[in-house]
Amino acid sequence: MSSAIIQELEGRPPLLAAIPIGLGHVFAMFIGNLAPILVISTVVSSSTGLPIMTAQQQLLMIQCCMLASGLTTLLQIYPIRVGKIQFGAGLPIVMGTSFVFIPTLSRIGSQYGINVVFGSIIAGSLAGFLMGLFIKHIKKIFPPLVIGAVLMTIGLSLMPVGVTYFAGGDTASASYQNILMGSIVFIVILIVQRFGKGIVKASALFIGIIAGYGTAIFLGQIDFNAAINAKIIAVPMPFSIMPEFHVGSIIAVAIIVMVSSIETMGHVNGITVAVWDREASINETQGAVLADFAGNLIAASLNTLPNTSFGQNAGIVSMTKVVNKFCILITALTLILAGLSPKIGALLSLMPASVLGGAVVIVFSMIIMNGIKMIAKAGFSERNITILILTCGFGYLTGPASPIVEILPNILKYFFSNATVAVCVFCVLLNLIFPLTIPPRPLPKIHTPC
Repeated sequence: MSSAIIQELEGRPPLLAAIPIGLGHVFAMFIGNLAPILVISTVVSSSTGLPIMTAQQQLLMIQCCMLASGLTTLLQIYPIRVGKIQFGAGLPIVMGTSFVFIPTLSRIGSQYGINVVFGSIIAGSLAGFLMGLFIKHIKKIFPPLVIGAVLMTIGLSLMPVGVTYFAGGDTASASYQNILMGSIVFIVILIVQRFGKGIVKASALFIGIIAGYGTAIFLGQIDFNAAINAKIIAVPMPFSIMPEFHVGSIIAVAIIVMVSSIETMGHVNGITVAVWDREASINETQGAVLADFAGNLIAASLNTLPNTSFGQNAGIVSMTKVVNKFCILITALTLILAGLSPKIGALLSLMPASVLGGAVVIVFSMIIMNGIKMIAKAGFSERNITILILTCGFGYLTGPASPIVEILPNILKYFFSNATVAVCVFCVLLNLIFPLTIPPRPLPKIHTPC
């Protein structure tokens, strides 16, 4: 009975069947949901000339990222209609803090501080709303080739961050002890990925982090006083960190919002094709993208980072065919409860940088590979190779240390100092400039002897 129900979209399976599935989804996304917060808060805290981000603000971001993920997951599985517009896909989609924003938000945070980060998310997210409204037309601008190039750039730009975390967070913290903790996480994840199955395999990051956290406790690297003194329950106040706005930062975030929305569309189609052997409907696709937009606003108002659909959870649904929304409701409620407890946030904030590093180097590698897979899906035609060559050439000429960027006006200087944004812009433009189908070249004449 329960087996049949959990493979149906509607209906309420027994709790003994729903709870393990719901918690399995939590385990699969928990660390991925947390990691961007730790990276961004560390970048902002280490920046000179800006107000130092306090430990209380970091705890607030960690606590609220779980709350925002739970609320946005609820919206995806139980949509809200406003007139003719539907916010939410009505599908088993689990939402979490997006990795694709890390390079852009890190640069914004290091230059302008955390307040501008939240202002940029709020204003830049309007691009997601426009994408949802005009989904049919905008989708053509972002084919797999463009998204693949952007994802590959994001992964490559994040890899040095992962390596730094692996060593302990900075050059001064590098030690054999930190490398040991990072290596244990890395090795455990590889073992679980190799030999695990189903939910266990999907929870490899969570299992690896637990192993690394345990090692850190054994080595005396964690002081639990902050967690002991934290409150068990506390409702976070919206806009505890007031947003500030900067035009260049808003444009940069808006571009990444569009990339994130296209990624969500891919996850929605991945679920519907794998489970029902059909493409996602316009309502489902539009609802998913608009839920992304709503999730970004919810997250920024709750003092945390943007939300998007999580690929590993979409992969679990596609693999197991367990699509029952009640099971995902358990996931959402668990995240919401965790988001109401500062004590959980305090425990997570105590995680040594090297433990997180052992996990994120794998995550960042996966982002690179996902980009390569999307490029391969687009194919290596002469047109696509030309676009990639020019994109890499022009895109990587930009960057924070580029002498070309230094001579540009201020708004363009910020815009093109971000490699991810630059690659996305160049690739979109080149995709429009080069026609999708290039007429085949005439075959050379072959002279045969008489």
